[in-house]
Amino acid sequence: MTLADALIKELRYESGKSKKMIERVPQDNMGWKIHEKSMPIGRLAQHIASTPIWAGRTLDSDHIDFGNGSVPPPIGPLESVDEILTLFSQKIDEAVETFAKYPDEHYHAQWEMRNAGNILFARPRIDVIRDFLFNHTIHHRGQLSVYLRVLDIPVPGMYGPSADEGRG
Repeated sequence: MTLADALIKELRYESGKSKKMIERVPQDNMGWKIHEKSMPIGRLAQHIASTPIWAGRTLDSDHIDFGNGSVPPPIGPLESVDEILTLFSQKIDEAVETFAKYPDEHYHAQWEMRNAGNILFARPRIDVIRDFLFNHTIHHRGQLSVYLRVLDIPVPGMYGPSADEGRG
C-alpha cells in the first residue's frame, strides 16, 4: 500500500467521525462559546471542516510563509451546519485528490513553515500531514465533544460507544 493509499483510507475513516460530531452542532446556537477565550461552536466546527486544506498546503509546495501575505484568509464565517458540512466534504475530496497525485518519496521530502522568511521548522511532509491535518482535527474534535456535552447534546461515539450511546 502506498502512503497516499494509507492516508486516503485514514482520512475517510476519521472524516466520518468528524462528520458525526459536526452534525450535532446546534444550528440555533452557532455563536455559543464554552469560555470567553474559546471559539464559538460554529467556528470550531468550521475549523474542523477546513483542516483537510493541509494536504494541499503541505504537498503542493515546499513551504508556507505566514508573514508574506501568500496564505489565503480563513473561509467564512459560514452561517449553517449544512454549509459547514458542504465545506468539509469539498475539502475531503480535495485532500484525496492531492494525496493521490504524489509518490511516496514526495511525502518524505522536507517541508518548511516560515514567518516572513524565518524558518519556524522544517520536517518531512508526512510528519506535517500527521500533525496539522490528522492530529489537529482529532484535537479540535475532542474540544467539540466537550462543547456538546456542556450543552447537553448527545455526544456520538468515536472509537466505540459514548456514554450517550448506552455505555460509559
